[in-house]
Amino acid sequence: MADQYNKTVMEYFTKQKYVGEIKNADGIGKVGNLSCGDIMYVYIKVGEKDNKDYIKDIKFKTFGCVAAIASSSALADLAKGKSLKDAIKISRADIIKKLGNLPPIKIHCSVLGEEALSEAIYNYLIKNKKEIPSEILVKHKRVIEEEKAYNKKFCKK
Repeated sequence: MADQYNKTVMEYFTKQKYVGEIKNADGIGKVGNLSCGDIMYVYIKVGEKDNKDYIKDIKFKTFGCVAAIASSSALADLAKGKSLKDAIKISRADIIKKLGNLPPIKIHCSVLGEEALSEAIYNYLIKNKKEIPSEILVKHKRVIEEEKAYNKKFCKK
């Protein structure tokens, strides 16, 4: 399977500089993929610059395949230093472009990064009683629905 990945994907997979957990994170996002079982956590530390909140630090823990881990690493590269407003706009297309492409069967892995970052930002905004942009609410609703479907399928009593 590794021979299906380009050099950039393998670099992001093997040389992760943002892997780990931030103690006392300002925001934590957790998402999972029902079909493949990948789970991703994104931790953010938020700072303020020019009266804007920005991602001062970011870490991730991903339990999944090469594509999921590489996507997490590329996401962190894209998000660190960005304002929250700009970070919210990071899409799976941006992640895939940063990776130089993914095999079609692994494209879904890039969605996890986008959603986990969105959830971390959502968590930060809720904790700090700040306005939540509509694009974050839409993504949050999708994550909640996925979690309900997962629990219904695997957590029956």
